Amino acid sequence: MTDGPPSAPPDVRTRVLDAAEAIIQARGVAGLTLEAAARDAGVSKGGLLYHFASKEALLMALMARLAEFMQSEYRACVEAQPPGPGRVARANLEWGFGDGAMSCNEKHDRAAAIFLAAFHHDPALLDPVRAVIARMRADNAADGLPPGLGEVIHAAADGMFMARIFRLYAPSDAERAAMRGRLERLLEAAR
Repeated sequence: MTDGPPSAPPDVRTRVLDAAEAIIQARGVAGLTLEAAARDAGVSKGGLLYHFASKEALLMALMARLAEFMQSEYRACVEAQPPGPGRVARANLEWGFGDGAMSCNEKHDRAAAIFLAAFHHDPALLDPVRAVIARMRADNAADGLPPGLGEVIHAAADGMFMARIFRLYAPSDAERAAMRGRLERLLEAAR
């Protein structure tokens, strides 16, 4: 007995993007070729070319997908917070310092690899991500907090993400809790 009908396999475009992500994570952009992406996705090169006419088109699609992921995750983080002043800042605290699903995980590590590889290949590829971050910054500015406070919390969350992806340091649970607690007290004092 099954729990329902089996899920449909990912479409060709998704399989190619997934394969390209895995290749970039393992070998960088230099290791990404259309042939390797097609092979790893289990599609013909013609099938890949139907969706992506060039390596640049494939990289652009990866960055657009990364931007959509970031936007979706950001929105979910914000919507999980109670409405009112500081909602965006609290979402950033949860994302950067929380233990839940919104904090760093394997999907973030994979996204970071794509982000860094694309930046190394052509910084202009990050424009879709820059647009998401610009919207996040605008949300910070409209979050009802004193100027700079939301931005400090956002920068701290970004710092935690960068420390993780570059393996610069790994704060202990106690250190992470202390940092979060200090930022929460700043947030509460401002409200």
